[in-house]
Amino acid sequence: MDGSLYVSLGNLGAACALAFAAMGSALGTGAAGMAAVGAWKKCYAQNKAAPFMVIAFVGAPLTQTIYGMILMGWIAEVAGGLAEAGSMNFPALIGAGLFGGIAMGFSALMQGRAAAGAADALAETGKGFGNYLIALGIIETVALFVMVFVRATLEAGA
Repeated sequence: MDGSLYVSLGNLGAACALAFAAMGSALGTGAAGMAAVGAWKKCYAQNKAAPFMVIAFVGAPLTQTIYGMILMGWIAEVAGGLAEAGSMNFPALIGAGLFGGIAMGFSALMQGRAAAGAADALAETGKGFGNYLIALGIIETVALFVMVFVRATLEAGA
């Protein structure tokens, strides 16, 4: 195989990182968005003010797409560097992107599901916004850990 094919296969891993993280973000924001609309509907039906802050819960899973994009850039950078050096461990790059992206995507999905519960609870009680954000932040930490540890693995010699 020639060098351009190695780079292409390495970049496949980069694309996987972004794609799977973004899929999770889409599913997570979808779940949170549906819950937000339902929570607002309940407020309107009870003639209560609908809390706008629920929108923060809807957007929470979007950050995993950004982490996927950052990981994508790191993987593409490693792919280019290895190709210049004449060696290419493209299975490691595909695995890093595939499994890293999937892990970040699941983090986004679960964060969206938790955000759905937070939206409903905030609309019902009007209380606990900070506590709900802390819970979402803990779930977000999984994606951050994945991003950082995959980067460390790439630096250790993909």
